[in-house]
Amino acid sequence: MDRVTAPSPVTPAPPADLPGTLGELRAAGHAYRTVKQELRENLLARMRSGADRFPGIVGYDDTVLPEVERALLAGHDMVLLGERGQGKTRLIRSLVGLLDEWTPVIAGSVLNEHPLRPLTPGSRALVAEAGDDLPVAWLHRSLRYGEKLATPDTSVGDLIGDVDPIRIAQGRTLGDPETIHFGLVPRTNRGIFAVNELPDLAERIQVALLNVLEERDIQVRGYQLRLPLDLFMVASANPEDYTNRGRIITPLKDRFGAEVRTHYPVDLDLELTLIRQEADLVAEVPEHVLEVLARFARAVRESPSVDPRSGVSARFAIAAAETVAAAALRRAGLLAAGLPPAELSGRAPSTSESDDKVPSLSSEGAVARVGDAVSVTSTLRGKVEFESGEEGREVEILGHLLRTATAETFRSRLAGLDLSGFTALVDEDTVIETGELVGSAELLRQVGTVPGLAKALDRLGLGDAPTPDQAAAGVEFVLEGLHLTRRLGKDVTDSGRTRYGGRA
Repeated sequence: MDRVTAPSPVTPAPPADLPGTLGELRAAGHAYRTVKQELRENLLARMRSGADRFPGIVGYDDTVLPEVERALLAGHDMVLLGERGQGKTRLIRSLVGLLDEWTPVIAGSVLNEHPLRPLTPGSRALVAEAGDDLPVAWLHRSLRYGEKLATPDTSVGDLIGDVDPIRIAQGRTLGDPETIHFGLVPRTNRGIFAVNELPDLAERIQVALLNVLEERDIQVRGYQLRLPLDLFMVASANPEDYTNRGRIITPLKDRFGAEVRTHYPVDLDLELTLIRQEADLVAEVPEHVLEVLARFARAVRESPSVDPRSGVSARFAIAAAETVAAAALRRAGLLAAGLPPAELSGRAPSTSESDDKVPSLSSEGAVARVGDAVSVTSTLRGKVEFESGEEGREVEILGHLLRTATAETFRSRLAGLDLSGFTALVDEDTVIETGELVGSAELLRQVGTVPGLAKALDRLGLGDAPTPDQAAAGVEFVLEGLHLTRRLGKDVTDSGRTRYGGRA
């Protein structure tokens, strides 16, 4: 992506009471501020008011954000170092919210020149000629952000600009700024410019940024244009590449005033918060299932079978939650043609009222179960880079880590609870069958009355009045947990159904 105009998809219209000419701007007492002054003063204003300074950023309050704030207050261009999926780009884009909502520009200026600080000879001549009658336009902060993903085909012309042969043919002299077709960096003048994966730029392209960062001017075709650009530059990079042994040139590293290290969520609660915030769930995913997926993602990151240099993106857990929700929706859709009789439908009674009886059966709803997570091991393995010696064992490794995460969640949620009613329910001659296409009604009919069911569902956060689909999700989790803790046998049929029963 070369340039974004986020955060809002539609740029609002400027208020009607804003000054429309240079004279009105001066009369209103407007004072020119650089981008870094804007960021510093607006950040301080939010600090004093207690407002959220970086909305949507999770898990960085005590680690990354203080370093970012110090860099902003110092006026330092900065680079964020971290593995993939640590929210670097989101953090960079959130900086736009610290700019003034509206800022004046010379109407028609390609470089967003301030009426009180024109840069190019043409704009200076225009200001001198029009005086206080100079038309002033207003630029929203969402349009003051430029972004470039570093790719091998990126050129100096893309970032800085190039000579326009048509303008040369019109009689302008080489070296006249009017002959230049400006690139992304100068076009983001008076804004924030970001380069994602900075080391991926070719070295000769990195050299082109040296003057921009320090002298704040640009060079095109060997001609130095004295354009004092007003920019805040920020970049992202993988720590492994951002070294002398990597693909970054040392002079460019020296130009950035601050290096900030990012990280994955440091604890389980932050991982869960991130999943809840980011996942677009098409079905209900109970809390205990989300916890399994959060523990699973953390286990994958810590596994010795996974390449630690590539990291495991936070998008892994988010995509896992969305996949599990989709599996639940698929089940509900496929079972829609086989709904139970009308007389069985209705709201599920409170488990406290029914004293451990299963809730009344109703039509199949879309509620995820722990068994739905099995599909994640195959669909998301492409998001994980394994060590070279693990080739061919990817699904096996992920499956083991998923079972480990399920067992840990089972112990965390149901430790100390008497579940003998479930183990007594299934003996050598009785099995409970579940699976991807086993409906809630069918599963709950097999279970019947189970001592301890109400307490188990309450521990799982399903409340005292769960729907049949929620109760089925809780029952399947208990059965799977008992199996993983070696208290219950399990078998998978050729048709893909899972049978719990007998001794482990």
